[in-house]
Amino acid sequence: MYLHLGQNVVVPEEELIGIFDLDNTTGSHITRKFLRDAEKTGRVINVSDELPRSFIVSGTGKSVSIHLSQLSPQTLLKRSETMRFE
Repeated sequence: MYLHLGQNVVVPEEELIGIFDLDNTTGSHITRKFLRDAEKTGRVINVSDELPRSFIVSGTGKSVSIHLSQLSPQTLLKRSETMRFE
């Protein structure tokens, strides 16, 4: 199954590592450094023209991507739960 992140971008469920709320997590200097380093190495993908509300970490092994989405973590969680029961 796949998780739809918005703007026709999907991530395979087996590659999903975590869904994070930008407002709650970016208060930490560790998270800000993680996102800054990911952006410098080209691993951040913005899937929206709007202000992002969440970031999704996905990948396998050393190949990790960070998607910025306008969807809230709650919406993405509901979508992922819906996938499991269909």
